[in-house]
Amino acid sequence: MSLKVIGKLPSGKSRDLIQQSPNYKNGVFQNQSPTGLKAHDTSYWQMMKEYLKKHPHTAPPKPLPFVKTDLSILDVQQPVIVWFGHSSYLVKVEGKTFLIDPVFGGNAAPLPGMVKAFPGSNEYKAEDMPHIDYLIITHDHYDHLDYDTIKKLKDKIGHVYCALGVSNHLQYWGIDESKITEMDWWDQHLLSDTMQITAAPARHFSGRTLKRAQSLWCSYVLQAGVYTFYLGGDSGYDAHFKTIGERFGSFDLAILEAGQYNTFWPAIHMMPEETVQAAIDLHAKSLLPVHWAKFKLGMHPWNEPIKRVLQKAWELNLPVFTPQIGEPLQIVGTSNRTVWWEM
Repeated sequence: MSLKVIGKLPSGKSRDLIQQSPNYKNGVFQNQSPTGLKAHDTSYWQMMKEYLKKHPHTAPPKPLPFVKTDLSILDVQQPVIVWFGHSSYLVKVEGKTFLIDPVFGGNAAPLPGMVKAFPGSNEYKAEDMPHIDYLIITHDHYDHLDYDTIKKLKDKIGHVYCALGVSNHLQYWGIDESKITEMDWWDQHLLSDTMQITAAPARHFSGRTLKRAQSLWCSYVLQAGVYTFYLGGDSGYDAHFKTIGERFGSFDLAILEAGQYNTFWPAIHMMPEETVQAAIDLHAKSLLPVHWAKFKLGMHPWNEPIKRVLQKAWELNLPVFTPQIGEPLQIVGTSNRTVWWEM
């Protein structure tokens, strides 16, 4: 294993920016609400013992179906989203290509044999990506920021927007500092006359070693022409969803985590029902649930997240998109749903 996979802690200009952040206190970044990494009545030893048990159906019984799409010729007449499993996806809008949290290296841990992608879920590689106008990184966990992927993508990337403190990883892996913009919560940047990106709060944590919360974790709001997207990253449920919804009015699509939850860590990941409520709080017209169908990071059946999301969304009358991995999704018009997760 190359130690480069771990990355670098913030230093230099990045460290100076962090010291000025109102969200950085007592040597670590803070959530808006008190947030423990585990439930109060749970020990880390209990969590580890339970995680190491053999839970049924945490992985698909056979390779996942996928659609192999030529990403260089996507329809640009309206927004197109292509989900690559877990929290990696591409957004094509207003003639620009955004790639969010790409992890194509086949695993979500520093050691190659750990947290391996499900068969069929890792058919897209860095080599399949077109030119990326904007790479968006929500935080530095291994299932959202992958050394192998960044190393192979770096010459295809126009510019990177990332959470405070993440740039040192990227520079260490070969991306020039001039191509990276770090963002604190509520920072905004104009990308063009019709396009703007805003970093928004999330409720989570960061860290690629035992030293946590040295870089920030973000969600993002992408306003492009007449469309507004919420790019959720990882987050437990909290009041920030209502705040963001009130600030931006409504979203054409909210892309929100729906998997890897457990009552052992209720504050840092949402239960599926909370995912739907978060979309309601955001005043989203529709929901794309992500953070599932690629890696086993929780103990629930691998396809439980989508079933629970759909049940709650039906109760609250919220449209949900459920594309296969690699299937182009157009949020305008009708969408035929294939229940591809039933095996």
